[in-house]
Amino acid sequence: MSGPGGGAGSALTWAALREVRCAELEEAADGWGRVSNRADAARDRIEGQLLPGLRDTQKGEAVGAAVGRLRRLGMNFQYIYTECGLLRTTLNSLVHEIKTQQRVLQGALDDAAALKFTVHADGSVTYPAAGEGLVDGKPLAGGTATGVPNPGMVAPSGLVAPNPNAGKAQDIADRVARAVRAAADADWRYTRILRSLKAQEGLDVPAATWTDAAADAAAVRQAAGSYLKDAIPHDASPAERKKWWAGLTDEQREEYLAVYPDRIGNLDGLPALVRDAANRDNLQLLMGKLEGRGDEDSATKLAALREIDRQLRTVPKAGEPPMYLLGIGDQGNGRAIVSYGNPDTARNVAAYVPGLNTSLDEEFAVGDLKRARDLSIAANQYGEPAAAITWLGYDAPQSPDGLGTLSVAAGGSADEGGQAFREFMNGMETVNENKDPHMTAIGHSYGSRTVGAATQQGGIPGVDDIVFVGSPGVGVDSADDLGVGRDHVFVGAAANDVVTKLPSKGESAVGAAEMLFGGPAAAYVFADLVDRNDDDLWFGKDPASEAFGARRFEVGDGPPLVGKGKVSLDAHSQYFDPEADMASVENMAIIAAGRSSNIRSENPR
Repeated sequence: MSGPGGGAGSALTWAALREVRCAELEEAADGWGRVSNRADAARDRIEGQLLPGLRDTQKGEAVGAAVGRLRRLGMNFQYIYTECGLLRTTLNSLVHEIKTQQRVLQGALDDAAALKFTVHADGSVTYPAAGEGLVDGKPLAGGTATGVPNPGMVAPSGLVAPNPNAGKAQDIADRVARAVRAAADADWRYTRILRSLKAQEGLDVPAATWTDAAADAAAVRQAAGSYLKDAIPHDASPAERKKWWAGLTDEQREEYLAVYPDRIGNLDGLPALVRDAANRDNLQLLMGKLEGRGDEDSATKLAALREIDRQLRTVPKAGEPPMYLLGIGDQGNGRAIVSYGNPDTARNVAAYVPGLNTSLDEEFAVGDLKRARDLSIAANQYGEPAAAITWLGYDAPQSPDGLGTLSVAAGGSADEGGQAFREFMNGMETVNENKDPHMTAIGHSYGSRTVGAATQQGGIPGVDDIVFVGSPGVGVDSADDLGVGRDHVFVGAAANDVVTKLPSKGESAVGAAEMLFGGPAAAYVFADLVDRNDDDLWFGKDPASEAFGARRFEVGDGPPLVGKGKVSLDAHSQYFDPEADMASVENMAIIAAGRSSNIRSENPR
């Protein structure tokens, strides 16, 4: 369509716009879509059939080399899937804009024909004599109107031409000019995008190529805004989003997955398989984007994303739960939601919310994800399928000195995180295929405060049981206030976990201790000396206390606060570690499996 300059000033005419064969562009888009789908199928075959089969049936160094080559081939197919999907959407988006302007043009031409006006090749419109003169009563002379391509370019003069056809002709000429101008602009924009969608020569797809792919995706998103983005129901309920997705055609779904994997992958209410596919693609784009930066924050998140990518590409052994990437993002301190086991088909679904100092870094990608994995393995030993999720869907408070002081952990983070967690669990309930799934919310450390906040915003949809471990308080003073009944609230508190004994913010001796000596260890010691019977913690009543009314379950004591010449806070982090605290893991697994009557209980404080 473009002239030699390729821009909005090219020689596009209304006649050329009218004759654009959009069907041919749509056929080309379909062709790129077929290539994208074939690449996706080839990648799935490599990762779902060839790699597991090779690992299970063959041994030796040659197998390792073959696995490496297959994984590289799978990455190449993923790149083809991404780029060809972008090509398809770029062409379809161009067609969408051209068809829109063709309709505007045709409407103007139809109006001109009905009025017997003449539309010339340059877009000007000649109109006949009409009306009658004030002096002689004869029809007023006709004339020619020239269109204005940009609305508001020419300010009205306040004078009205006496021939009543003049205004009608001007309107038609303006519509023709604006349709041609908008089509030329679209042609110029999409030509630039299409020229950029090309790969480097060679068989490998290095990190730099994914950096280019991230830029490509951003450009297509911007261009396709009116075509796709505006229809994504961000403000809808999970049930409405589920209905929206179900109502799309296969081609529409493929386009959304190709162009907006970040939005589709993080949209609560969509099936886990859809979110996983979108987020795996977005993971590659995120790594490509962060590769192009040199700051410390980007490097930290990039290391985490690489570790998550490594785990996703590792074939699970027999009996191990598969990974599903339900959310990923680099906003704030980073986002990552990973499920071990399919939460849509599992009868039992548990979601764990981490706490203070959690962010998208390598420690999270290794340690926090392992917590959900170990819990899933343990819960699946009790019969019905179980899925366990690590949910980093909010900005947990950060403290530079480890646990530091919980004064940094104001309620705002918990309230915002609680709202996001509610919506996530609502989505999990909405898409679960079981008639009445059993769902458990688990909060660790400050994550328990976040789960507590979620219950105060209308309850947590679908959640039957709530578990708190290592909690500094949950924001309420009674298990009855959490919306599931006190018999369905469970607490694990290690004897040596200092965080479960942090005193309330109102105790002046504690404040003095923190100022003089720093940190929760000093606060814990001073509070125990001045107020041994107080069952108020930093964020309300101690969940492990008798006054709170929850069911306390057995956990290990954990290492002492002071031992072997150093201070240790390890008792706060071992609740999910089957090697360090099997009692805690087993009890949480029993609860997550819907068999809470079998837990090993411990007396409340």
